Amino acid sequence: MKSIIVIGGGLVGASAALRLQLAGIATTLVDPGDVRRAASFGNAGHIGTEQVSPWSSWENVRRSPRSSFLVGGPLDFRWRDAAMVAPWTQRFLASCGPAAFARGQAALAAILTDAMGAWHRIAALAGEPDLVIPHGHATVWMSHEAAERGRGALGEAPAGPAKTREMTRAELDRYASVLRATPAAGVLFEGTGQVSEPQAVRDAIFAAFVNAGGEIVADSAAHVSADGRVTLGSGGVRKADAILIAAGAWSGELMRQLGAATPLIGERGYHLQSAETDWPFDLPTTVFEETFVIFSRFTSGLRATSFLEFGSPGAPGDARKWRLLQRRIADLGVRFSATPERWVGARPTLPDYVPAIGRLARAPNVFYAFGHAHLGLTMAPITAELVLALATEQTPSIDLAPFKIERFG
Repeated sequence: MKSIIVIGGGLVGASAALRLQLAGIATTLVDPGDVRRAASFGNAGHIGTEQVSPWSSWENVRRSPRSSFLVGGPLDFRWRDAAMVAPWTQRFLASCGPAAFARGQAALAAILTDAMGAWHRIAALAGEPDLVIPHGHATVWMSHEAAERGRGALGEAPAGPAKTREMTRAELDRYASVLRATPAAGVLFEGTGQVSEPQAVRDAIFAAFVNAGGEIVADSAAHVSADGRVTLGSGGVRKADAILIAAGAWSGELMRQLGAATPLIGERGYHLQSAETDWPFDLPTTVFEETFVIFSRFTSGLRATSFLEFGSPGAPGDARKWRLLQRRIADLGVRFSATPERWVGARPTLPDYVPAIGRLARAPNVFYAFGHAHLGLTMAPITAELVLALATEQTPSIDLAPFKIERFG
């Protein structure tokens, strides 16, 4: 293979494009350039190596009523998208059985084993090693009762390559300067971390890609063909030896054009961000479990993220969610702008919560990498290494059979 077109410029597509270009494959990256629409822009920046258990589980189904947005929880779906959500939900429920859950857990454990190492490697390739901050993350509880419940759930769940320990009183007391009250208890995850700024990381990877001779085309992909032909949204046509579909929540339609069943949905997240903050840089990403809020300190300010909303990836945001998130920030006593930056974007989610990474059996010059759900940022560099192995006829570092899109028929 001498040339490839990468469709999608999120962290997965950008990381893969850089790897491919550096390997001597002439790489063109096609992306609309609207950075704010994608999860790569608005996520919590967390490198979640601990998340080896797929969300498709009967335990999550059982607790979904008390997680509903109607009762103050994070879980919601757009009623106008019911025709899209219903068949996806059927496949989700089929993935919750013990055997399917175990397969998904084994697949996630395998790909997450070296996810942090892959982040260090791609940051070095981009010439920005300080973009990765491996200081772990914290889950805290404001009451002892919630802590008892939360500790039990965490104690039963595997954490992959991460390790957990109780936070010391001194570590918890550090929150006293930024909260109305000190957390009652907390657990620190070691072996995880965050990036200094999601968009800064993407920009650094893009810059390294261009410096290596890669080409970025600011356009969308309207149609793809098995012969490596891509019709752009503007009407132009590009041709290469191969295609990589890495368009996040927008990958489904392109895969269906190639005859591949792709039950992909947009799992939308929300954030508020404040440049005005006194949250220290060295406090790790922190999950406040009782209120479903995650705080991450970036170079540009403090970001609060929340919500799991299923539906069309391009739909407008639900203002109720931003209002609720802002109230919860205020209830915690966190210093935050009265008019914060608002964002909503779609995570690309498959029903079994295992990403699709592979080479299309019916069109061998088409590769794909999407469906990473909550772990797109976490898995982007390791996914890029796996794609490079496939594209250069090398043996991938893990078995990619569980990640084949053909598992959906």
